Amino acid sequence: MARLIIGFAGELASGKTYSAKYLIEKHGADSCRFSSSLRDVTKRLYLPEDRETLAKLSLILRQGFGEEVLAEVIFNDTKNAKADLVVIDGVRREQDIKHLRSLPNFKFVYIEADPKIRFERLNKRGENADDKSKTWEQFLADHKLETEQSIPPLKKFASEVIDNNGSAEELQSKLDRLVLGVS
Repeated sequence: MARLIIGFAGELASGKTYSAKYLIEKHGADSCRFSSSLRDVTKRLYLPEDRETLAKLSLILRQGFGEEVLAEVIFNDTKNAKADLVVIDGVRREQDIKHLRSLPNFKFVYIEADPKIRFERLNKRGENADDKSKTWEQFLADHKLETEQSIPPLKKFASEVIDNNGSAEELQSKLDRLVLGVS
């Protein structure tokens, strides 16, 4: 199998991280996450690991070091990955895609799901400190964060759009076909 690099984008709790984890477990993929470097900094600074803090930190880093600073981290992490399949979780900006498209065999995938389904998933998973207690109103307010507003326009750049309104098995089947190059 030739090396394949898949970048996932999608709104909050659309299934990006689930998809990456599935490809790691089922297909032995290496994973690079845009939020990993941000989480590293929040831990080191003893800051809360919530969506608002991560969004602020992203903005500060991009303002201070350039819009492509996080894309460059992921670009280099991806180049250094050892597996034939690499998944990139959390593409958020057009600049990210432009940077990553220079990697051979890069495929950009947008995952979408109904907001109510995404809200239920967010409350169940509890990835960030405040996810399990988040209200519907707070969930909608999160979509107004600068880091979230840049995501929906990315759909037009996707080489594939995956509908994730169904079961986990349906998503897994779509991901398997994606990796195998089957439509």
